[in-house]
Amino acid sequence: MNPKNCLIFGASGQAGRNLVRKLTEKNYKVTAVTRSIHRKAYILKTQANPGYMDIVETSIFNENKLNELIKKADVCINLIGILFQKGNVNTFQNIHVNFPGLLSKICSENNIRFIHLSALAVEVAKDSYYAKSKLDGEILIKKNFKDAVILKPSVIYSVDDNFTTNFMTLLNILPIFPMYYNGKTKFTPIHCSDLTDIIVQIIQKDISSQSIECVGPEVMTLREIVEKLLKLIRKKRLLLPLPLPLAMLTSYFFQLFPKPLISVDQLKLLKYDNISTGVNKTNFDLGLPSNLNFEKEVEKYCYMWRAGGQFSKKIS
Repeated sequence: MNPKNCLIFGASGQAGRNLVRKLTEKNYKVTAVTRSIHRKAYILKTQANPGYMDIVETSIFNENKLNELIKKADVCINLIGILFQKGNVNTFQNIHVNFPGLLSKICSENNIRFIHLSALAVEVAKDSYYAKSKLDGEILIKKNFKDAVILKPSVIYSVDDNFTTNFMTLLNILPIFPMYYNGKTKFTPIHCSDLTDIIVQIIQKDISSQSIECVGPEVMTLREIVEKLLKLIRKKRLLLPLPLPLAMLTSYFFQLFPKPLISVDQLKLLKYDNISTGVNKTNFDLGLPSNLNFEKEVEKYCYMWRAGGQFSKKIS
C-alpha cells in the first residue's frame, strides 16, 4: 500500500513547493517543516488545499521533535541543501552531514522510508568543501539506513532556481561574461518538475536501497548553456575565457556579497563535469525518464530578462 503521510524538510524551496503540489494532488497528506513559520508559511499555504498540509515550525536539530514527526510519517523526504556557508550553524557539515545523518538514524529506528536529495558527481570533486560534505552525508546515510534512497541530481532549473535566473540577470547587465575553465564543463540540467515526478514515482513504486543519478535528457557545456540563455533573452555578449588566477580573484570578490554570485568553492566545482558518472544507476535506467527540454522550458520565463519584460512575449 502506498504511503499517505509525507514529511518534507525543505518544502519551501523550488523542488519542495513543486513536490508538495504533486503529492497533495494525489491525495497524500504532507507535513512541511520550517525554521520560521512567519517567513515561510505564506508560501507553503498556497501549495495545497486546506486539510492536505500541516506546517510545523522547529529547529532541524531538535531531536525530540524530529522523533515525534517521523513516527507519524510513512515517508520522510529531505530536500535541504546550501550552496555556501553562513555563520556557525548553516555550515556544510551541519546541513549536508549532521542533519541527514540524524534523519536517517531516526527513520531507520522507526522503519520509515527515507529519501534524501544529494548532488551529482560529488565523488570526483575532491577539492570542494560542498562536494565533500555531500559525499560524507551520503556515506553516513548508507551506514545508518541501508534502505534509504539517495537522489543525486545534476543542476536543477526552473523559474525559481538560482542557476538560469542568476545567469540571465548577469548576462542582462554585463557586457563581458567570464567563461570559467573555457566554458567546457559539461552539465545534464534537469527541470524541477521532472525531478519531483521522479520522487513521486519512487514513493509510488516503493523503490528503496538505491543511489540514483538524476539527469536531464541533454548534455550541454557551460558555454552552450550561456549561449542558449543569450539567445532567449535576445542579448549579445562577449564570452571571455578567464585565466584561473583571475577567476579565483573574482570569486573571492563575488563571495563577499550577501548572496554570493559565485564562491571560491563553487569555482572549484566548475572544474568537474556534472554528468552521469557510471557509478550509480540513473533515472533512465530505472524507467524514470526526464523529458523536458532546457531551451523550451527556460523560454517560458526568460521574457523577464528581455527588453520590454512581459510585453516582449508573443501573443498567439
